[in-house]
Amino acid sequence: MRPILVAGNWKMNGTLAETRTLLEELLQRLDRTQDTGHKTPDTKRPVEIVVCPPFTALSEAAGRLKGKPVALGAQDLHWEAGGAFTGEISAGMLKELGCTHVILGHSERRHLLMEPNGWIRKKLGAALAAGLTGILCVGETLAERENDQTWAVIEKQLSAGLDNLTPTADRLLIAYEPVWAIGTGKTATPEQAQAVHRQIREWLAERFDPKFADRARILYGGSVKADNAETLLNQPDIDGALVGGASLKAKEFAAIIAAAPKQKEGTCCTESS
Repeated sequence: MRPILVAGNWKMNGTLAETRTLLEELLQRLDRTQDTGHKTPDTKRPVEIVVCPPFTALSEAAGRLKGKPVALGAQDLHWEAGGAFTGEISAGMLKELGCTHVILGHSERRHLLMEPNGWIRKKLGAALAAGLTGILCVGETLAERENDQTWAVIEKQLSAGLDNLTPTADRLLIAYEPVWAIGTGKTATPEQAQAVHRQIREWLAERFDPKFADRARILYGGSVKADNAETLLNQPDIDGALVGGASLKAKEFAAIIAAAPKQKEGTCCTESS
């Protein structure tokens, strides 16, 4: 069974006080609903939870999450282990802080900070070498979708981002995030999202092998909210969500986590390591 994974990308939000408050409320809500990553008797798929605060709040978050069923992730890293890279942070530093995941190639970094595919590939390589799970983001702009370039763009991002890398399926997450649906209130329809997720899984089967593709988890990111999470997460090739603004509201984020679907009859399940 591919566990559902719900990751919250806090972006540039969260003072230390806000981090404490948000995590305390989130953990309380998860305790009450028992949606804490454990398989329940009604055959619900296991749910894994990750929060990705800004760098300045990672240490505070790590303390709050110690012994809790919520993992800690970062929003970026540099590919070098150290050196004259002002303002950057290394994979080793993130590991020391307690991070297990890191977001790489987010559309805001690709389009606002002009990160090239080559950089993202080196960052993913550094993350994997350090034992971190990389969340590789891919997605098209509205203009690219309207010009029927969606798959061409995503295939290029996947090919470049994974060039000469051989990750294991439990150390690589792909997040499909259509740029036109991030922070806009627009969301790809479940059918649109599923179609792209299926193409990504088929590409992974060709790039690696069918077993790898069956185990790999592909997340959807793009204005995921409590009122659309269930229909998105019920798609056969959508294995979770990369949540932006809604992850800053404990009630909303907990509701998204609770929307994880029950295991469908006949679904091929592979246990994640």
